[in-house]
Amino acid sequence: MNLDLDPSARSFRDEVRGWLADNVPASALPSVHTPAGAAAHRAWERRLADARLAVVPWPEKYGGRAAPPLHTLLFEEEYHAAAAPARIGQNGLFLLAPTLFTHGTPEQRDRILPRMARADDVWAQAWSEPDAGSDLAAIRSRARRTDGGWLLSGQKTWSSRAVVADRAFGLFRTDPQARRHRGLTCVMFDLRAPGVTVRGIHQLDGEPGFAEIFLDDVFVPDADVIGAPGDGWRVAMSTAGHERGLTLRSPGRFVAAAARLVALWREAGDPGNTGLRDRVVDAWIGAQAYRMHAFAALDVPPGPFAASVTKLFWSELDIALHSTALDVLGARAETDTGWTGGYLFALAGPIYAGTNEIQRGIVAERVLGLPREPTS
Repeated sequence: MNLDLDPSARSFRDEVRGWLADNVPASALPSVHTPAGAAAHRAWERRLADARLAVVPWPEKYGGRAAPPLHTLLFEEEYHAAAAPARIGQNGLFLLAPTLFTHGTPEQRDRILPRMARADDVWAQAWSEPDAGSDLAAIRSRARRTDGGWLLSGQKTWSSRAVVADRAFGLFRTDPQARRHRGLTCVMFDLRAPGVTVRGIHQLDGEPGFAEIFLDDVFVPDADVIGAPGDGWRVAMSTAGHERGLTLRSPGRFVAAAARLVALWREAGDPGNTGLRDRVVDAWIGAQAYRMHAFAALDVPPGPFAASVTKLFWSELDIALHSTALDVLGARAETDTGWTGGYLFALAGPIYAGTNEIQRGIVAERVLGLPREPTS
């Protein structure tokens, strides 16, 4: 694999590196899940947008640069290496936007994407329900036909960023008589609309990183349906492919974490502990392997179920990176909120975006062609 960058890619990388060096805040912004932190992160997104760095692969009319995929990978590498702020709009930028490019209408893209690029609208994902997590097809929330649109009713849970978001996108059952994966419709709705209640779910750190959303006959117009009514499963699987693949969890994130882990080992590692040293090396190699996989995918597009393989890899790599760091720190890990917080978040990786058990089933049956388990 030739990783030598052409002049255009080198120029872009250097521009991004220089801009981040001049603009990344000297101290970390407040938590994105707090009112002050949300405001600070929105302001940061607008600075990115003003530099046309918020959405580099998007068309120029939506705030992007129409940049090739390689530039996106380079931007992510530089962004994470600079320890730049979390992207408050990640659900919209990395999940909803690719879905709208594939399934949305020109009117939807023109109306939604420019505001998303500047964090004027922050989006939450509203898929899971109390009895429908990995089994997404079991959702019960309803969308009933009414004049000019739909009325949404039901409950969503584990909705990321919903406490600080403006709008949400979710899956609703529009035909209760249809089979499980049919009769579903993907809908966008306003989190401040009449009939919507958002209740934060406080985590171990005391912050509401997730929320429950209750909907009581919430009206949404036909213009906010993504794709055709009843075709929501296909739309949702398109979104899930981005959530499980490179879009949401770019290699740059893990390469930067692996570099910090190596630096931590050099500073605090026990040279005599060869087993722990080897784990540090394995984590670094894993991050580099993920990076090589991403570069290879630029020339050879992955197959339809490759996102499941990718999700298994990065979710387990994330845990390995952070658990190794905690072992290097030893007792000091109790007061190191950075690595400890990262480890706690990494533990969720095998659960969100479809549990790893589900992904292994997909890989076994649809990639490797193994027989399904017999059902009783």
